[in-house]
Amino acid sequence: MYWQLVIFRLFLQQLQDAAMHPQFALKIPELEVSPNKDACSVTRYRALCINTLAPFSTTAKTSPSKWARAGVSITIGETKKVTQYLMKVKNYRTMKGSYKIPLSDCIECLQDAIDQLHGSLGVLRKLNARNFYAQMGDITTWLSAVLTDQETCLDGFENPRGKQAKMVRNRVLRSSYFTSNALALVNKLAASGLDNTVA
Repeated sequence: MYWQLVIFRLFLQQLQDAAMHPQFALKIPELEVSPNKDACSVTRYRALCINTLAPFSTTAKTSPSKWARAGVSITIGETKKVTQYLMKVKNYRTMKGSYKIPLSDCIECLQDAIDQLHGSLGVLRKLNARNFYAQMGDITTWLSAVLTDQETCLDGFENPRGKQAKMVRNRVLRSSYFTSNALALVNKLAASGLDNTVA
């Protein structure tokens, strides 16, 4: 009990000292939101966005254009990985029966999606104030087309039977989450306007 009173009195003394001499008061650091968490606040799949965009925090900081580029860049990488996986499945002929045609269609859809993504990234690297909103319109159209390609692919693997078919569907579905996040980051850029850190 004695020590509790001593500690309490010391605490009161600190409060009085802080009131009389605010320059010596203990400063509690403000909690800062990391750049990638702030950027990902507009996305649907936030955990995925935060984890995959973490490496860009130092360079992108608070630049909407850089975050949009980062989002599209990692989507290209993910879509390429999925496409390569599907091509291996096709080449090794592990996908049999009714999934052969949907698999070929899926590969074609994702190859088209990669082209659309590269087109989007190319425009994001050349943004300019004069054509900004037209450029944003093109990019959102292309990214929406990528989502359509991925959905078309998924249609061929609806209610999949067998481990391989389920894995194909899951890989393509996950890639669509990347695209959704990239589109959200682009929409944020369009709403924010062209910033001063495009380069």
